[in-house]
Amino acid sequence: MSDPVSEFNTYRSKMNEAILADNNKIIKRIFNLDTNAFAEGALDKKTKELLGLVASTVLRCDDCIKYHLESSYKTGLNKEEVVEALSIATLVGGTIVIPHLRKAYEYWDALESQS
Repeated sequence: MSDPVSEFNTYRSKMNEAILADNNKIIKRIFNLDTNAFAEGALDKKTKELLGLVASTVLRCDDCIKYHLESSYKTGLNKEEVVEALSIATLVGGTIVIPHLRKAYEYWDALESQS
């Protein structure tokens, strides 16, 4: 049986290395900005991850959803908190995000099954 969490992380790491190996200053700065934007600040990491999850869902970016689900899981958010954020995303994004909501549930279950 495949492990969607490991598959996603392996692919993401491999491709990030390839992208960063080109040493493009703009791309490197965007990656750095993304990393720093989700660091602890006036908002805590959990809140920032939920914001990222909602934005990613509304924008219908499955890779982004997976990333923020895993980050949310690692920061200690529980399923109830994540589902509440996803419900807001579905409200804002409309029914077109429902396929992404299905994938989000599937990925969250994969994260929980790892522990």
